[in-house]
Amino acid sequence: QLQLVESGGGLVQPGGSLRLSCAASRFIFDNYDIGWFRQGQGKEREGLSCISRSGGSTYYVDSVKGRFTISRDNAKNTVNLQMNSLKPEDTAVYYCAAARSFYGSSWLNQPGRSDYWGQGTQVTVSS
Repeated sequence: QLQLVESGGGLVQPGGSLRLSCAASRFIFDNYDIGWFRQGQGKEREGLSCISRSGGSTYYVDSVKGRFTISRDNAKNTVNLQMNSLKPEDTAVYYCAAARSFYGSSWLNQPGRSDYWGQGTQVTVSS
């Protein structure tokens, strides 16, 4: 049974927007913080943003601050990542993940601290 399922990736022109969604099982949604990571071709996995299980706290790395917005939809057990002003360097496979014991930079800088991963969704920013 898949615990985390991403959707919403695709091809977008530079300057455009995409909205990614991460559908979580009810258990994970209620008990884990959820974050977004990405991995470009030939690059290490990079943490981007996370939101607390309560929804009361969000965290962004500097490279996406002001462009990306993370949010929770409690009715749908989903965590969304709204991405605006996309750049070619944003091209990557985007993953959502869940962690119980880490949050913020201590988690996003150490992807291995995640407890669950989704399968990923491709985002390509190109003209």
